[in-house]
Amino acid sequence: MNNLLKINGLLAAIILAPIILIFFGLIILAVTLKIQLLSILFGIVFVLSLPLLKGFVIVEPNQAYVFLLFGQYKGTISDAGFFWVNPFYTKKSISLRVHNLHSAQLKVNDQKGNPIEIAAVVVWRIKDPYKALLNVHHYLNYVDVQIESGIRHLAITHPYDHGDKNVTSLSRGGDVIESELNEELTARMELAGVEILESRISHLAYAQEIAGAMLQRQQAEAIVAARGKIVEGAVSIVKDAIDHLENEKIVKLSQEQRASLVNNLLLVLCSEQRTQPVITM
Repeated sequence: MNNLLKINGLLAAIILAPIILIFFGLIILAVTLKIQLLSILFGIVFVLSLPLLKGFVIVEPNQAYVFLLFGQYKGTISDAGFFWVNPFYTKKSISLRVHNLHSAQLKVNDQKGNPIEIAAVVVWRIKDPYKALLNVHHYLNYVDVQIESGIRHLAITHPYDHGDKNVTSLSRGGDVIESELNEELTARMELAGVEILESRISHLAYAQEIAGAMLQRQQAEAIVAARGKIVEGAVSIVKDAIDHLENEKIVKLSQEQRASLVNNLLLVLCSEQRTQPVITM
């Protein structure tokens, strides 16, 4: 709740300056006329009026001040300008500028238990100065810890890579992974009044101790997937060829001839080496 009493700084200066100058002039006058009681009285009033100057606050662009009075929150000023507030307020300043954080490379196990290295770039800023200064002990440290925790949680809930395209993996997830990371960090930063503007993975690799083995596995999975596509295409071609021969009545094949034709065509289409035709005389 914002109960902050503030007025324009220039207006406050126009009001307070003449009052302070009048009391100062009265002191000089009383001293000149040797009126001791008035000198003391005006001197006390003048000294008591000086703390009013403490109420002037200059707020720069992308800066905010949070004000407390005897331990109670009174309000926040985030608009740039010159203001006057209750001089008894305790003020705390905070920057609203955009922060760019590149996390350290973290070593963590993915969903399959494989050790990986992962890092991220996170762009953030303070959205609620009250929460940032009063809800957490040190908001900068809080942001660092929660970003690291969010990255670790993302890594352990997804595999580094997966042969099934329907499974979201860290290496191929793209926008989906970045969206999940953004949602994860946004939820974690709500307590501290921090807004996540952008988050993306900047580094992703298998840990060095298994990098070679995992590269071989990826190559093997790629070969198996490619073979599957080749066989699938070959079967389709063979089926179309046999259907065409029979539908056009080009030749009538027995069951044994069909099996032999299928075997020969699949051998030609799926073989890695160039096949040599054998002509039966």
